[in-house]
Amino acid sequence: MRVLLVEDDDRVAEALLPALTRRGFSVDRQATGRGTLDRLNGIDVVLLDLGLPDIDGVTLCRAIRAASDVAIIVVSARGEIDDRILGLHAGADDYLVKPYDVGELVARVHAVRRRRGSDPVGVGASSTEVFQTGDVRVDLGRHEVTVAGEAVSLSRKEFQVLALVMAAGGAVCTRERILAEVWGRTWSGANRTLDVHVATLRTKLGRPALLETVRGVGYRLGQNQ
Repeated sequence: MRVLLVEDDDRVAEALLPALTRRGFSVDRQATGRGTLDRLNGIDVVLLDLGLPDIDGVTLCRAIRAASDVAIIVVSARGEIDDRILGLHAGADDYLVKPYDVGELVARVHAVRRRRGSDPVGVGASSTEVFQTGDVRVDLGRHEVTVAGEAVSLSRKEFQVLALVMAAGGAVCTRERILAEVWGRTWSGANRTLDVHVATLRTKLGRPALLETVRGVGYRLGQNQ
């Protein structure tokens, strides 16, 4: 996935570029607002800072949206609700306030692409990829889960939660990331909803130790699989 980072702060860019590259993104950086429109060809997602030195970021957001249907995520230190509303009305698909966790940013990128129908897997992996741990197998392309060779029927969101945790390969999937990628939002009671989905997954799979709770953080593959 190709990302255009429109960010004038060198320190922010120097930290973010390698972090996104390690996660499989191809990243171009634009340090000024002017010239951004000329670099949209082939770009999947624009990460747009509003505090640019040469042009107002909201004005640029409107110009990008007028010129292209590319996904736009505003990444700004302006955190007031009025600023968020203004950014979204200007054409942004999402709005993330600095400072932020890179994992959450990546989750939001995939969530935006999935909502637009461009990233149906929702885990940042190829739709033909297969994940397996023990006798549990997740086939993304076929949207199929089997346990010991027997198919298990899951809801769409149950499948996405399981695929995220399986794709992480033992790394912790935070609650924030799962909610952003699977539901695309958070709300009062979101954590309870996630817990219910995980509990249902454990029951349906018949492998209660497969999804391990990391208290206060999220979930990962069980260490004894």
